[in-house]
Amino acid sequence: MAFVTHNRAMPTLLIVHHTLTGGTLQMAQAAAEGGAAEAGVQVRMLRAQEAGVQDVLAAAGYLFATPENLASMAGVMKDFFDRTYYGALERIEGRPYASMVCAGSDGEGAARQIARIAMGWRLKPVAEPLIVCTHAQTPEAIAAPKRIAEADRERCRALGEALATGLALGIF
Repeated sequence: MAFVTHNRAMPTLLIVHHTLTGGTLQMAQAAAEGGAAEAGVQVRMLRAQEAGVQDVLAAAGYLFATPENLASMAGVMKDFFDRTYYGALERIEGRPYASMVCAGSDGEGAARQIARIAMGWRLKPVAEPLIVCTHAQTPEAIAAPKRIAEADRERCRALGEALATGLALGIF
């Protein structure tokens, strides 16, 4: 799903995500739709394994979306942060960010990990972590494709729109 326009005069909201069962992807897509509703912002959505330092440096704000795996963020998201952290350190301070977690239980561990990394980058949190709990607890339910409810996708759209609006208005 492409939400990129190539007008460099507009700030970019970078949505970095990872998904295995589709839940986090649905959340990220909804946030991108919400962000795209703001005419003054580019929305760029990248899979965590594709995103690099230059993508982070080029963005004015960030939305990090991950599944909860064993009470932590997904390893692929951790890899994204490992690959980009030092290249962006001291170069993105004060930029706004938010996070989303597709959780089987509570999602708090994954949200805390992202918050600690963002604090190291000295990013500015502009929303509480948005956690969608699927209650998947059995091996079969955990591995099964996820369907995120419309009400939860609407929360994700609203978060994307709020981030984009804040960037467009220069309030972040």
